[in-house]
Amino acid sequence: MDISSILQGGYQHPLSRSWQSRRQLTKSMLMYPIFITDDPDASTVIATLPAQRRWGVNKLAEFLGPLVKKGLRSVILFGVPLKCQKDGRGTPADDPEGPVIQAIKKIRELFPDIYIAADVCLCEYTSHGHCGLLHDDGTINTEPSVERLAQVAVNYAKAGAHCVAPSDMMDGRVKAIKRGLIDAGLGNKCTLMSYSAKFASSLYGPFRDAAGSAPSFGNRKCYQLPPAGKGLARRAIQRDVAEGADIIMVKPALPYLDIIADAAQLAPDHPLACYQVSGEYAMVCAGATAGVYDLRTMAFESVDSMIRAGATLILSYFTPQFLDWLDE
Repeated sequence: MDISSILQGGYQHPLSRSWQSRRQLTKSMLMYPIFITDDPDASTVIATLPAQRRWGVNKLAEFLGPLVKKGLRSVILFGVPLKCQKDGRGTPADDPEGPVIQAIKKIRELFPDIYIAADVCLCEYTSHGHCGLLHDDGTINTEPSVERLAQVAVNYAKAGAHCVAPSDMMDGRVKAIKRGLIDAGLGNKCTLMSYSAKFASSLYGPFRDAAGSAPSFGNRKCYQLPPAGKGLARRAIQRDVAEGADIIMVKPALPYLDIIADAAQLAPDHPLACYQVSGEYAMVCAGATAGVYDLRTMAFESVDSMIRAGATLILSYFTPQFLDWLDE
């Protein structure tokens, strides 16, 4: 056998196998998505999202405290309003007494070293469940949608969020939010992480169950990207970079590794996030429960593929487990 044919000598040991990756998962690369509801004492199981709950602000100390001790560095907050009066503008989104702003303040108070991102969208708060304001015919009314999203983002930043993350996929919202942050004196104090390439995926079902954010009519295919739309994703990434995004995100992750790789090439100087969404997480858990594979092994394999594609930040519901696994 020719000398150049022998590769196995380089990865025959567990340590030397770890050296084969350009980048390895660390705790600082993990951001934990958590659902905050407007019942302050809530700790409600989410049936379709294994081991995840909706939390009230009064439960954050006991919930997050042990994770912070294990090395949790960042969270992203999703509001789940169950008691508010929703309307066409998503007025409750930035209610000072609402779950997101209350949670931002509580986490800042309890855990000052935790990095707090706040998802920015209107779907949880609108009466129709869409991510923007609508025309009379039910189509998206872009300009007032963007204006409203910028208001919400700025109010989250004023409340103390370190990062605002628009997930709505409205055209032009990154520029509007950046302008709003600058005008509020927060342009250099708050990160803008854009869901730049967010696809109209079938993998959001458990999230919509958790957040109560399913649209009351139609679907979101007119603003979320078509799954085959590689060129559109590339254009959206370049647009958001030009409009001032500080971090680029691809969502979902595993079916879109090529888009993550494209984003790494198109925005090489930006941190690159990907969201291992609720359906991806639920599938990995279901396969492990069915005995198809070991949960830990498959969780690492899935996330390693995202890092290999170029991601530097992983939003994952596996974060609590990874905090333990990375210590073993």
